[in-house]
Amino acid sequence: MTSPAARRTLRPPAGYRLAASVRALTFSPYDPCARIAAGSFWWATRTPDGPATLALRPEAGELVAEGYGPGAAWVVDRADGVAGLRDDLTGFPALAATHPLVARLAHQHHGLRMPATGQVFPRLLRAVFEQKVTGKEAYRAYAATVRHFREPAPGPLQPLLLPPEPAAVAATPYWVFHPFGVEQRRADTLRRAAAVADRLERCADAAEATRRLTAIAGIGPWTAAEVVRIAYGDPDAVSVGDYHVPNTVAWALAGEPRGDDARMLALLAPFTGHRGRVCVLLEAAGVQAPKYGPRAPIRSFARY
Repeated sequence: MTSPAARRTLRPPAGYRLAASVRALTFSPYDPCARIAAGSFWWATRTPDGPATLALRPEAGELVAEGYGPGAAWVVDRADGVAGLRDDLTGFPALAATHPLVARLAHQHHGLRMPATGQVFPRLLRAVFEQKVTGKEAYRAYAATVRHFREPAPGPLQPLLLPPEPAAVAATPYWVFHPFGVEQRRADTLRRAAAVADRLERCADAAEATRRLTAIAGIGPWTAAEVVRIAYGDPDAVSVGDYHVPNTVAWALAGEPRGDDARMLALLAPFTGHRGRVCVLLEAAGVQAPKYGPRAPIRSFARY
């Protein structure tokens, strides 16, 4: 069995829930780049030092981080961020206490932490594919793209694949993505973003990343928020333009079955600094507005 090249023991807070915290890093239980298996989380990525796989597993109240591949030390050094242990809840308990539902969810899901991978492009790849389509269509495009550029990740868990190299994506003609269900608009958006991936990865914080992302044609506030919430663990990132989230927020916070972006932002304003965290809690609790007509797939029909 392959031995880890780097290892570190982390001490999570009482009640910490690994699967709940890292689930945002997986697109589905079958994500080719990230997986929860036998209680452990496996995450394949590219680092400045080369390919790497990070494994996180609970052990006797601690969290063991093991790295594989040339970038093992890099991912292990950032394992606490990936696990959500750098998540700063300062000020949130007081804000949560102002609304009974939010207070209850904050208590029930106190072991959930928001991860911060420190990597923009892998999350951007997924977010672009999620624009204006159903979740099933987005996952199909994402998985097919990863398998098209197929590169096995290091480590013992197989099959696990690395996310595509941005330079390879940028150099790929848009029509290559057509069989994956990706039209030219999204393919070109992804290729433009891949061409400046190095600049995106050098952003100092979520605010700078948001500015640079939204300067790319085809990337708007929804896509940028989806990216910085994961890459930087931004607890205030709100996915403006989502088909479902405004309704969910309006229903959860005001008992209104439907809401638009303006209403959502108004209701979230008292939680400024942690607005995205409130949305994460609502999703974790499975809160949904009443459905009128045919059921629409969760996280579908987002803008860009």
